[in-house]
Amino acid sequence: MRITFATYPWAFETPGGGEIQLLKYEEYLLKAGINVTRHDPWRDYVGKADIFHFFSCVGGSVHFCNYVKTRSVPLVISASLWLTEETRHLYPLGEIAAQMALADAVVTNGDIESDRISSILGLPRERFHTVRNACDPWFGQPIDPALFRKAFSVNGEFVLNVGNIEPRKNQLNLIRAAKQAGQTLVLMGHIRNREYGDACLAEMGEHARYLGPVEHDSPLLRSAYAACSSFCLPSTLETPGLAALEAAAAGASLVITEEGSTREYFGDDALYVRSDDVEGIASALIAASSAPRSSALMERVNTRFTWHQAADALVDLYRRLLEKA
Repeated sequence: MRITFATYPWAFETPGGGEIQLLKYEEYLLKAGINVTRHDPWRDYVGKADIFHFFSCVGGSVHFCNYVKTRSVPLVISASLWLTEETRHLYPLGEIAAQMALADAVVTNGDIESDRISSILGLPRERFHTVRNACDPWFGQPIDPALFRKAFSVNGEFVLNVGNIEPRKNQLNLIRAAKQAGQTLVLMGHIRNREYGDACLAEMGEHARYLGPVEHDSPLLRSAYAACSSFCLPSTLETPGLAALEAAAAGASLVITEEGSTREYFGDDALYVRSDDVEGIASALIAASSAPRSSALMERVNTRFTWHQAADALVDLYRRLLEKA
């Protein structure tokens, strides 16, 4: 079984959860003995693949996916998309629907995500397959919080946010909420949207610090999760956010957006907020800072959401597609 991965050309300029997901799928599929290659447009012939797996539905992707189908190769698309009736006008739905219609299978991160995309785009629900997002086992292993504190001179309690700095991640409202709550906020990640990043930096004041990106496999990231008083991801949507899974696996108290598939993952073991409710986010931060770390949440994530399980689900899907081909 030869699986070829591809994504849009600039995806890894400022990598986020979708890019980490692609790399982790590759890593764990290879561990499972599956032949996974990355498409190289300079050397590869699309038709060599048994299955072609394309990640994202960024504008223009439909053209490449259409070409894959002309080579008679089964096509899998990872959607990484959250649609609602209220936000559908923000997306080029015609193009996205055309791309998804080409797919032999669309991979989502949650059942509700599949339901929404299927309904809004008018595509058959059976085309959509849930593969749960996951985290690496080392996030659940003990690590010294002092490693992070010493490296970045961080003292006292703080709220942690890990993610690309962009409007969807909603750091600007989080900065305002942390001020209201009287809590220190630490931000880590690439600045994906420069104008928004500048607005966040201007808003920070003495209550927040931006540390830049930290490598995903760095012990400093694990130590940051262990050191924080709570982890907050008040995005406009999450499905459910790899950083949230990693923080939960490390035992951090979790404050997260209610929009997306977050409840499918965290159940009653997280505090949920609306992205536009600064006062509500502030209240949740205060509540999380005084709450004990949840062993139930930690166990839930470390046992249910592993990359091994995600790889197994993908292999099962690939094999069923090949049986139909």
